[in-house]
Amino acid sequence: MNEASPIPSGEDPTCETEVPPQELPTIRGDLTQGPILKTLLLFSVPMLLSNVLQTLNGSVNAIWVGRLLGESALAATANANVLMFLLYAAIFGFGMATTVRIGQHFGARDILAARKTFGSGTGFSAALAIAVAIAGWVYGPAMLHAMSTPDASREEALAYLRVMFLALPIASVGLMVSMAMRGAGDSKTPMFAMILTVVIDAVLNPVLIMGFGPIPQLGITGSAAATAFANIAGLVYQVWRIYRQDLPMRLRGHELGYFLPRSEDLRYIVTKGLPMGAQMLIVSSASLIMVGLVNREGLDAAAAYGASLQLWNYLQMPAMAISSAVSAMVAQSLGAGDHGRVGKVTITGMFTNLVMSTTVAALIVGFDHTLLALFLGGDSPAMPIAEHIQLVCTASFVIVSITVILTGTMRAYGAVVAPLVIMFLGLYPGRLGFYWLARPVIDSEAVWWAYPVGSVLTVVLTLGYYRFGKWRSAFSM
Repeated sequence: MNEASPIPSGEDPTCETEVPPQELPTIRGDLTQGPILKTLLLFSVPMLLSNVLQTLNGSVNAIWVGRLLGESALAATANANVLMFLLYAAIFGFGMATTVRIGQHFGARDILAARKTFGSGTGFSAALAIAVAIAGWVYGPAMLHAMSTPDASREEALAYLRVMFLALPIASVGLMVSMAMRGAGDSKTPMFAMILTVVIDAVLNPVLIMGFGPIPQLGITGSAAATAFANIAGLVYQVWRIYRQDLPMRLRGHELGYFLPRSEDLRYIVTKGLPMGAQMLIVSSASLIMVGLVNREGLDAAAAYGASLQLWNYLQMPAMAISSAVSAMVAQSLGAGDHGRVGKVTITGMFTNLVMSTTVAALIVGFDHTLLALFLGGDSPAMPIAEHIQLVCTASFVIVSITVILTGTMRAYGAVVAPLVIMFLGLYPGRLGFYWLARPVIDSEAVWWAYPVGSVLTVVLTLGYYRFGKWRSAFSM
């Protein structure tokens, strides 16, 4: 695509006057026109497949490490991955902010501004990742000690963690490129890159762990190296495809200078990205607390809960994919000045999500014994507990998926603080507060019923803010 200056609309993009979409030229990656449901599905399904593949890849890697190296190595990767998730949460927040901003510029057909935002977001995240990688290499032992990593796993965890830290800058750039492409209306390129990444990672894991021919046996560092090489391959593929097809986010010549963050873009990326990343940290911290509460109920309850979490990971994927699609579509509509399309996109996304999430939930509950037996074994004493957990808790993920979709719309407007506060209230005073109040009354049932109670509170607060809040005023171009 040839570089273009902003296309004048004759309107202030922050005003409520709508620019008829037909006055803006159609470009590749345009999400502002055409049937909403069709556009939503074509955009979200590749993201859904990417999420499924990524989760499956993590499971396959865990199987390789556990089977080839044993429980100590598996525990080491688990401890290291907790730290890496916390770091990726921050980068993910900046990536989402960059995606939204690119979508707004892209909807306005201001390709130059979209490229500048892409450069600023990618350059900032890469610099941050390099700084974190250096600090992680130096302070890795202290971080593992602070997590009370078992002595038997600490040395292996450090070796694994340091390789992951070395690969962090590449992985961060790959994540930013994927999210930028989605902001520009392209979810297929990141999907193809994820397919390549997963295949390479799955193949290289056993090869580098155990060694093969001239390749030495690397043990647990081989697993981390496999992931690093796979991430590099995924990034190289995306860059190749961007330039091969001359996609909008390609930077050439003097445009490479856009990787030096611009203050205007950086201000938006940081102020909006930090609350988005913090929201992920709140969710993960509340999940860790719930794990501790479940562990108090005994080994069978912990095993049942662990198996249930595996199923719930897949249950949450439709909402995550559709929320990202809604956010990108709304951001582009705002950039195009088509405020009337926003509500239609949100409603369509919400009902599509409810259909998909409800279907997945029904399958999980209907075939719970068969699915749980994959992790527990059919005769496990944890099986009755796991089946009970599914009946009580599974519907709560369908309920809270409404919040995920509405947050996607508000995020596109730049409203990120209120959803963060709502998530905190739903998880801590809501879910955990209910547990502490109900535990003396209904005993262990309080752990499971805390899920639907917290979900209902979160949705009620989100619906109230969506209906009566002033989140639309957060939009600016």
